[in-house]
Amino acid sequence: MTTGRSIIAEIDFSQDGKQMGYLRLPHSVHRSAYGWLPIPVASVKNGSGPKVVLMAGNHGDEYEGQVILSRLIADLEPEMVGGQVIVLPMSNFPAARAGRRTSPIDEGNLNRTFPGDPNGTVTQIIADYIENVVMEGVDLVVDLHSGGSSLLYHEACMLVSAGAGPADDPDFKSLLSAFGLTYALYIDGAATTGGFSSSAACRQGGSAITTELGGGGTVQPRLLAMADQGLKHMLGAFGALTGPLVPDAAPGAPTFQPVDPHSHYVYANEPGIFEPAAELGDRVAAGQTAGWIHFVDTPGRAPAELRFAAAGITVCKRQPAMCQRGDCLWHLAEKS
Repeated sequence: MTTGRSIIAEIDFSQDGKQMGYLRLPHSVHRSAYGWLPIPVASVKNGSGPKVVLMAGNHGDEYEGQVILSRLIADLEPEMVGGQVIVLPMSNFPAARAGRRTSPIDEGNLNRTFPGDPNGTVTQIIADYIENVVMEGVDLVVDLHSGGSSLLYHEACMLVSAGAGPADDPDFKSLLSAFGLTYALYIDGAATTGGFSSSAACRQGGSAITTELGGGGTVQPRLLAMADQGLKHMLGAFGALTGPLVPDAAPGAPTFQPVDPHSHYVYANEPGIFEPAAELGDRVAAGQTAGWIHFVDTPGRAPAELRFAAAGITVCKRQPAMCQRGDCLWHLAEKS
């Protein structure tokens, strides 16, 4: 066993070969005084080469990545790897086990918590260990997200923090093309100071790709197959994966789309029932009706009309009709 902070790893990350086990996070509760939380982990290491960390279950109600990485753990063998591939299929284990975006233990959102705190709450301890132990010396982090239970992406997307540096690098752009999902969305964000897994990767000197794969609390076979093919093809192009698992081609050619963090989002301004006025994948114009919020509890009150602030393609929408003030209803992107 190897240790780091209060978490104890059942595997040795420095050892060659294929290892599977758990990151043991001590968790003393009424039901189990000397218990621990079992965070699944696998490491496949074979000599020198890039170090890659693959994550899913960062948000527990996002299932697509968990399925993809669970299959990958079963299929990976040392002779297929050049360097090291570390896999965390349920990164925020308490949230993933409960099927919730945030942890039921401390309400922690792991993807807003990096770099964490080794002496903090459960989610903070997980974030600290992933960033400072698992990601140490990392070359690439791929964090597989989806829309979760509240949002639905109609296509498979890759997210990149604009201004991070690698996003403007031709080699990194080629890596996104090797992944080959439908959209590569460039979003302004804090590359090295934010609380995201991508920020953690940048702080450790690596690059990062985050995906959005469907959502709505479901697993869509088409998007799952695209992401599985794209991930393996990209790992092959990166030099981390060889052999029969590497597909001959990417699933497609991505369209590179910038996302404005303000004008490309539509939010509910009052609680009520949201009726969308567009479909996913539609091209909309600035000022076009985005939908209406209905106030069923106030007889005779007219619905509130919402409008898109900018033109773009509707890449994501809210899944539940019931909404509260501040809920995201639409997410757009615009071809550069």
